[in-house]
Amino acid sequence: MVQSMNLAEDLKARGLVEHSSAPIETILSKPRKVYFGADPTADSFHVGHLVPILLTRRLAQAGHEVTLLVGGGTGMIGDPKEKGERPLLDAKTIERNKKALRRQLQQVLGKKVRVVDNADWLLKVNLVDFLREIGKHFTINDLVKRDLIKRRLEDPDDSISYTEFAYSLLQGYDFYELNRTKGVDLQVGGSDQWTNMLSGVDLIRRKLGKEAYTFTGPIVTDSTGRKFGKSEGNAVWLDPEKTSPFAFYQFWLNQPDEDIEKYFKIYTFIPLPEIARIMEEHRKDPASREGQETLARALTELVHGAAATACAVAASSALFGKDGLGALSKEARLMLLSEAPSIPVLKKDVAAGLSVLDVLATSSLASSKSDARRLTEGKGVSLNGETVSPEQKLLEADFRDGLALLKKGKRDALVLVLK
Repeated sequence: MVQSMNLAEDLKARGLVEHSSAPIETILSKPRKVYFGADPTADSFHVGHLVPILLTRRLAQAGHEVTLLVGGGTGMIGDPKEKGERPLLDAKTIERNKKALRRQLQQVLGKKVRVVDNADWLLKVNLVDFLREIGKHFTINDLVKRDLIKRRLEDPDDSISYTEFAYSLLQGYDFYELNRTKGVDLQVGGSDQWTNMLSGVDLIRRKLGKEAYTFTGPIVTDSTGRKFGKSEGNAVWLDPEKTSPFAFYQFWLNQPDEDIEKYFKIYTFIPLPEIARIMEEHRKDPASREGQETLARALTELVHGAAATACAVAASSALFGKDGLGALSKEARLMLLSEAPSIPVLKKDVAAGLSVLDVLATSSLASSKSDARRLTEGKGVSLNGETVSPEQKLLEADFRDGLALLKKGKRDALVLVLK
């Protein structure tokens, strides 16, 4: 097992300990049975969820025994949101979401781990027994002081239902049940779940007379201060059907300089001295974007694997790099055509003297032929990396493996497909 003090120091240095029920050194002073829980309120995790998921992976790599809980029971209720109540999902949707989340968890964690479903015990609970045995250990006085519940209660237009109000009891019961039946003594999660997680620690102490622990990772925000998540409308999903590997790679590639060191520490397993070296080189030449490229590669490979990452890198380089389209693998070519805007160009039209200006005028890069002429006269358009003139003709030689790249400025690209 990795030395626990080294792990504790590494977690603190990376900013991965937001709250803890005891000093992190104490919590990690011995092997723990750890659990991380997630409700199937969607059919995919997003990058905000990656913080506690990767925190769980770090603990597993250090030798702690990990259990993943998929909330088939709590997912039928949904935890309280900042504003408004979650829609109640039907059993079929929950089952579909559970399967999708299990697959993603196993993939990101990189090895088989035990997965449990709280529906196995919550759906068997007798209400009167639950109120007598569990509810009596929670006070209304304590629950209404919790930040999220307090804010909702203070807003007359956004009251909280009893269903949401009782969620904390169910989450506490999960920890109690796992402790009682499987010896789980540590829960990790996001800091937005901190008070719910403490409910389990308190319940175990009161019901079983045992010590259990919990700590949370931070809520990560983007450059505007908004947290990553679907409620904020800026979710970047782990499911490749919802956020493609190309878009996932581009998301990290386009992060501002001031955020990338934080993201390196939180999201990657790169050792801290190596992160310091990368950042030192990046600061010498920020325009090279070495930091963003290393971050984007590391995270895309972690979530989507090496093959998809290689395609995303190749497609990105083709669109936005200095070398243009170059030689693309079949897979990278397919990714490029699925991600970038493209238009067909007929061989017979090229043979008849089709001009770049005519193509530009009928594309999304220009609003009209006069706009296309203005852009080309201003040397703002390139074909395969070379500036084009207003009268320039397209040639078959401009196409490599049937593709050519027309660009306005550095970022607006259009793939021409020779037919």
